Amino acid sequence: MHIITTIKEMQQYSAEQRRNEKSIGFVPTMGALHDGHLSLIRASATDNDITVVSIFVNPTQFAAHEDLDKYPRTLEQDVELSEKAGANIIFAPTADEMYPAPNNATFVEVSGSLTQGLCGKSRPTHFRGVTTIVAKLFNIVSPDKAYFGQKDAQQLAVITKIVRDLNMSVEIIPCEIVRESDGLAMSSRNVYLSPDERKQATILYEALIAAKTMISAGENNISTIKNKLSSILNSKNLATIDYIEIVDFNTLCQIDSISPQTLIALAVKFGNTRLIDNVIISH
Repeated sequence: MHIITTIKEMQQYSAEQRRNEKSIGFVPTMGALHDGHLSLIRASATDNDITVVSIFVNPTQFAAHEDLDKYPRTLEQDVELSEKAGANIIFAPTADEMYPAPNNATFVEVSGSLTQGLCGKSRPTHFRGVTTIVAKLFNIVSPDKAYFGQKDAQQLAVITKIVRDLNMSVEIIPCEIVRESDGLAMSSRNVYLSPDERKQATILYEALIAAKTMISAGENNISTIKNKLSSILNSKNLATIDYIEIVDFNTLCQIDSISPQTLIALAVKFGNTRLIDNVIISH
């Protein structure tokens, strides 16, 4: 396993692979890897000659009051797990390498419904940071394919949009959510949960399954489904429901009734830990 820490070396490595007609798969992460990340790495290793995993806790997607400083950093373990999953290269730059002084003045920003709703309501600067770092990483790594989990459904939609709008020559590969045995979606932030909060957090998936069951039984009214979700989530002593949203997955716009490619998305705080989860209705 080779670890690259500079932009120049990463670009040189990717250029060499392209000269040798090797395909490059890319999995961008902030580290603290879990089985969800590893599933993306394994998918890339299956599809491509070379798999690059970036490990970079991106400061521009955190607001001043958020958890940048305490975000888990486990580079040694991440390298070992990545190698076992099939990665060839770890790209682990510093913040100074990615955002050299003076302050970075160029940002990539998606306007409209894709970034204003859902997580964008409570994290208004978040997606500008995400789209900027992803665009930078795509330019540095030059991948043929990049792999993203569906758990961050809004992020997936936003990144798909910038690739299409900016004519980037990378294919975005969405991958299914990986869950714990009790249904909790895997997340690096799960480590923040106390034992009691961890037990409570299973209500997210229980609520989503209940919504899917209602829809399968013929329920089509958005308000009725939202009310059911709210009732389930409030049945336990949760700290805060950030949002319950039912939107079109491709546009993230509000919808009047359930249709194919409907996204049901939740964000809930358990103690001080904010978790997100979702399901996509495909019929």
